[in-house]
Amino acid sequence: MSTGDYDYIIVGAGSAGCVLANRLSADGRHKILIIEAGGDDRILSNPKRTVLNSLIHIPVGFAATLYAKPLNWGYQSEPVPGLGGRIIGMTRGRAVGGSSSINGMLHVRGLRSDYNAWRDRGCPGWGWENVLPYFRKAETQLTGEDEWHGRNGPLRISRSSTFPIMEEVLNAAEALGLPRADTFNDGAQFGGGPTQVTIHKGRRQSASVAYLHPVLRRKNLTLLTDAQVLRVLFDGKRARGVEFVKHGRTLEASARGEILLATGAIGSPHLLQLSGIGDAARLSALGVPVIAHAPDVGEHLQDHYYARAAWRLRRDVASINSMVKLPAILGEVARYAFARTGLLATSASQIFIYARSSHEIADADIQLSIAPASTQPAKAGAQRIRPDSEPGMTIASCHLRPLSRGYVRARSRNPLEHPVIQPNYLSASADQDIHVKDLRLARQIAAQAPLAPFIVHENAPGAQIVRDEDLLAYVRASGGTVYHPVGTARMGGEGESVLDPHLRVRGVESLRVIDASIMPSLISGNTNAPTIMIAEKAADLIRQDSRNDIKRAP
Repeated sequence: MSTGDYDYIIVGAGSAGCVLANRLSADGRHKILIIEAGGDDRILSNPKRTVLNSLIHIPVGFAATLYAKPLNWGYQSEPVPGLGGRIIGMTRGRAVGGSSSINGMLHVRGLRSDYNAWRDRGCPGWGWENVLPYFRKAETQLTGEDEWHGRNGPLRISRSSTFPIMEEVLNAAEALGLPRADTFNDGAQFGGGPTQVTIHKGRRQSASVAYLHPVLRRKNLTLLTDAQVLRVLFDGKRARGVEFVKHGRTLEASARGEILLATGAIGSPHLLQLSGIGDAARLSALGVPVIAHAPDVGEHLQDHYYARAAWRLRRDVASINSMVKLPAILGEVARYAFARTGLLATSASQIFIYARSSHEIADADIQLSIAPASTQPAKAGAQRIRPDSEPGMTIASCHLRPLSRGYVRARSRNPLEHPVIQPNYLSASADQDIHVKDLRLARQIAAQAPLAPFIVHENAPGAQIVRDEDLLAYVRASGGTVYHPVGTARMGGEGESVLDPHLRVRGVESLRVIDASIMPSLISGNTNAPTIMIAEKAADLIRQDSRNDIKRAP
C-alpha cells in the first residue's frame, strides 16, 4: 500500500532530520515526508507517554530518559575485547528529536583542525571556514553574537550555571597552566570554562523543539511517527521510495526527488545494508539482493570512550548529591515550577577542561567533563544512576581523537533485528596510553592548592591504584561510551568512501546520508552540534544540486 508521492523523504526525525525538514520545506514548493520510528516528543501527543515526554523537556530529565526503553533503540555492543569482554549499551534516541531529545545538552563544535582534516581527506567545502557559517546559522547565542557565534538561528544556546566548587576546579586547572576560556566554540578549544548548553529558559532545546515544532503547520510537510523504515526501494540504481511498517501494516512512500537517510551512525549503515548497499559478499550471505557493492558501509565506527574519577567533598560543600534528597528535592521542584531554574534546569556537565596529552601535539586531545556530583558504583545490570549520600565531584575523562575502529553490520535480513555493533574500544595502544594520562591529569587538578582543601578523599579509582597497568585495568573495567558514534557511512574522495562530499551515496542515484555517520573522522568534542551543522549545510547542497539538475535538463 502506498501513502503517496513526495519530493523528498527524510528517514529519521532526529538532530539532522529535523533540520532538513525545516529547511527543505521552507519555500513551500517541495512536498516533504519525514518518517520517525519513535513517538512524538510533544508532552500531550500521547497520554501513555505524558510523563516521559515531560521529562524530555526538563533538562535534568536526561538522567532518566537516557535509559528509558520507549525513548531509545536499546542497542548493545558485542562483547568488546579491549574491555575484557564487557557489553556496552549503545543508547540512541528513538523519538522525535532523536538523540537530541535525551542527550546531556552539551553544545560543542570541535576544533578548526578537525574540519580542515576532513577537507584535506577529499572533502572540499568541509573545512573550518566552510562549516563555521552553518554553525552560526543554526544558533541564537544567548550570551551575545560575535564572529564565532550566531544570533538569528533556531537553536538557542546558553551558558551552564555552576556550583561554587566548580570555580575552585577552574582555579586548580589554571595552577597547572590550563587557562580560562571564554568559549570552546571558536575552533581552538583549550583550558577550562563553563559549558555551552542547548537549554533556553530552563527547557531543553532539542532539534525538534528548535527546528520541527515551529513548522509542523506547513501544508507541504508531513510528519509520520511510530513508523519504522525497513528498506529503501529502487528502480534499477535509482532510489524511488521506502518501505516501512506502522501499526503492523507494511506501507510504501515514493519520492520524485531524493531519499535522505538521517538515522545516525548505527541506523543509517544498517538501513543501507538491508537495502542492498554494502559489502557484496556479506549481503549475499544474508540473502539481501545487492544493489551496489560498497564495502565501507558500516566500517570505520569511531566513538568517544570515557573513564570517571570521583572524589568525596567536605560536608559543607554544596553538590548535587544533597539536592536530590528529601526535602531538598521538593524545594528544587518548586523552584523549577516557578522560575525554571535550579537543579532541574541543569545539564550533564557544568564545566569542561581541555588539555594536551603531550607537548608534541598542537591541539587538545583530552576533554575533562566535570560535575559537582558523584554516584554509587552501579550494581550488575543496573542502569539507574544512584547519587552518593555525601557531597561529591566527578571528572569524566575522554580521549578526543581515538584511533580504535569498529563496525556496524546487519545481523540478518530482518530489519527489526538489531545489527552487530563492535566499537572495539581501546584496541589501539595509543588510546590506552592517553586514557591513563587522562586520569593522572584529573588527579593533578584535584591535588592543586585551590581545590585540595575541599576534598576528603578519592572515591574512584581509589588512592591505592597508582601503577599505569592498574589504572588501565580500571579504565577497561569501569569506562563506557560517551554516545558519540560516527563514521560508518563516511564521505571522502572517490574509491575510499561511501559518500561523495555532497553526501550522495556512491553507486546509486537519488539517495543521500545526512547524519553523524558521514564524518570522515571523529571531531574533538560532543557530536550533536556538528550533526546539526551537517544538516544545515546538506540542505543547501540539496537545493544547489537541484538547481543545477534543472539547468542541465533538456
